Amino acid sequence: MKTENVSRTVLAGGVAAVLAATALLYVPELFGRTPAPGPGPAERAVTAAHAGAQAALPDLVALIGDRTAWLKDHPGDEASWAVLGTAYTERGLRRADAADFPRAENALKRSLAVRPAAKGNLDAQLGLAGLANARGDWKTAEQWAERVRAADPKRWSTYPVLIDAYNGLGDYKAAEKATETLGELHSGAAVAARSAQLNRNRGYREDAGAAALDAVALAEGRTDKAAALARLGDLAWERGEPAEALAQYGTALGLVRDHGPSLAGRARALAALGRPQEAVRDWQAALRVLPLPEYVLEAAELDEALGRDGEARTLYDRLRNGSWVGADVVLGLFGADHGEPAEAVRRLRAEWARGHRSVQVADALGWALHRSGASKEALEYAGKATGEGLRSALFAYHRGEIERALGDLGPARRHLAEALRLNPDFSPLLAPRAKEAATALGDPPNDLPPDVRAPQPTPARATAHP
Repeated sequence: MKTENVSRTVLAGGVAAVLAATALLYVPELFGRTPAPGPGPAERAVTAAHAGAQAALPDLVALIGDRTAWLKDHPGDEASWAVLGTAYTERGLRRADAADFPRAENALKRSLAVRPAAKGNLDAQLGLAGLANARGDWKTAEQWAERVRAADPKRWSTYPVLIDAYNGLGDYKAAEKATETLGELHSGAAVAARSAQLNRNRGYREDAGAAALDAVALAEGRTDKAAALARLGDLAWERGEPAEALAQYGTALGLVRDHGPSLAGRARALAALGRPQEAVRDWQAALRVLPLPEYVLEAAELDEALGRDGEARTLYDRLRNGSWVGADVVLGLFGADHGEPAEAVRRLRAEWARGHRSVQVADALGWALHRSGASKEALEYAGKATGEGLRSALFAYHRGEIERALGDLGPARRHLAEALRLNPDFSPLLAPRAKEAATALGDPPNDLPPDVRAPQPTPARATAHP
């Protein structure tokens, strides 16, 4: 199910960029203090945000506490309300805690109450755009961010938010253009990360890896470097290189011991390398620090593949009964594969109708339709998912199985082979099924159909001799 984690990792960087738009420029009292012997955690969070980097989580928590205390005595400081709201959004993303999102919304609306959007409160508007992205409400995010761009086209921190929204909507041309503009306005690890994401979405795997390597080199703090290394590991995993991915995740965890994306990535790589018990251990650790719904699903499917049925059921129930925000694709895939395909179709059709037409939604909707018995309609969405440039083993597998059900055996062979070529271990549960399906199809028949056979020479008429 590894299709969204690179995007989610970059999304956290987008919210950090929003924080950069406000923190240094509008919280001068933080730097009027004289902490000894060096800057305190709140100041460190502000400095990281100004660079477009992810602050260490304890520093981000300290910034929230600092702004909360300040606002008790200065409730008319709209800029600090914007900082507080954006910091809540980032903390919610980094801890996978949706309880922070209402807090973020309240703070950002307080900022707008003090200084309305009509009077130029761009910080709060951009904060609301980042919050909408975090909730998976891409259309609302686009609307808020476009307002900020119209008012201040050279504000670099607007563009990561726009890129996230465009990608969520499936508007990849707009995302490409916004990435180019970002590169003209800013530099550093944040821009290199966006370049990596753009090249990945285009299907340019080598270019994506090179840009991700640049992001690692340009990252300054330990947290930001760990995020960049995790991104590099994700790209290696998607290329079917688990040993390389394992090395990148290990280096990231050497910098930040409880880095959730790296724990999840290492679990994936360990399972692919035939080390299942270590993989289970890392999934458990990842879910303790970052309980994302896609991680719950991946951990459950590994348990199922290993015959740990009780553990798998516990995780599936957790996914089924949890209060998840912006998780329609994950929940749709879960429903399609684990007993609720009709509900998955309903959920994903609603996403598509909202204008959320990314390749992830197209793939999940196509798969849910297939699993509910509508394979002919499913093929249309599977074609959209595999036709945009992103090279995904999961997408190719889904399309191959849909084609196999429809009797399109040639395309089915091709897409199943592509899935296993891209990443032969893309899922502990589905990759073995892909191998079984490819084996069942066998090699293409040697005999060609009549309409493409070369014409045979006409035998010469026998001549009678006396």
